[in-house]
Amino acid sequence: MEKIVEPVLLSKKAVKPFKTYQVLIPVLLGLFVIGWLFLDEFNPEVFFSFNFTIFSVMFLILAFLLMLMRDFGMMWRFRLLTDKELSWKQAFHINVLSEFTSAVTPAAVGGSSLVVIFLIKEGINAGRSTTIMFVNLFLDELFFLIVCPIVFLFIPISQLFNSSSVIVSSFAYIFTGLYVTRFIWTSIMFIGIFKRPDWIKHILLTLFKLPVLRRWYSNVELLTNNLVQASNDIGKHSIVFWLKAFGMTLLSWTSRFLVVNAVFMAFKPEHINHLVVFARQLILWLFMIVSPTPGGSGVSEYAFKEYYKDVFTSKYSDSAIIFVTLIWRMISYYLYLLLGLLVIPNWIKKSFTKTNTETESISE
Repeated sequence: MEKIVEPVLLSKKAVKPFKTYQVLIPVLLGLFVIGWLFLDEFNPEVFFSFNFTIFSVMFLILAFLLMLMRDFGMMWRFRLLTDKELSWKQAFHINVLSEFTSAVTPAAVGGSSLVVIFLIKEGINAGRSTTIMFVNLFLDELFFLIVCPIVFLFIPISQLFNSSSVIVSSFAYIFTGLYVTRFIWTSIMFIGIFKRPDWIKHILLTLFKLPVLRRWYSNVELLTNNLVQASNDIGKHSIVFWLKAFGMTLLSWTSRFLVVNAVFMAFKPEHINHLVVFARQLILWLFMIVSPTPGGSGVSEYAFKEYYKDVFTSKYSDSAIIFVTLIWRMISYYLYLLLGLLVIPNWIKKSFTKTNTETESISE
């Protein structure tokens, strides 16, 4: 009876996995920094300095379309890694939920681990869900490891770290350390997913033999058995399969970073080195990973403003970059908070109602 009742209790507790304050904190942090920058440096005359035309509107629409391309790539990847067991609707839910949890948790913690729960609730077994989570992480890390050195080959270092700001001057050291760390982490994931998943199983089982974790040992044993089997299965895919998966990863991240290029084009369509703007996004994204705030809120806005303020050369440059920062965050960050709030209630109702119904059927 205990095994039957326990899932129901867990389901009820999970009906509201996010408190209101968890959503308000990143929003308020970001808006506080934007508001502070506006009050401190914004000049209303900046609006008259913009040459806002029909092309500006088109580039802002393009920015939204690029985010849609980013989401399409992630959804397509979820379907590919599950051998299309997920429908497009299910993949959409998982993508939105993943982005939402990443937006309301510190970047160092991240929402990626919750993808396992989302996949399980959509009918993918625990071991396979865990493998898919690690494969997603591996592909994302691989994108950075490959694209960064390629892009940086065509840009002088002086254009990447050319600010006298204290926060920007530290980017070069932080980036180097994070790049090396991610290279090591990606290598470990490659071994665990494609070469020796039994190593991960051994490490986890050894860890859960500790007295404080022993109560979950049997569950972890089942999970790791599924993980090894799923890793063996996913490792059998052809090179074409992995090229498709990495292609969707390339599409997703490239589209996301090009949003900044589109926003800049909406307000300053001339004399922009778009490769530099794109390359700085790679660096800024790595910097945001060490941010202790939910979704990098507050830190991201200030770092973006400092890092890109040299793009505008007019006397209103400080005010202009603040306005662009706000538009960028609205499209690439606040949008997912809104989508998450719209999707989560119905998804929870559907997923946990299904869980309760299945449990009641077992008990009968």
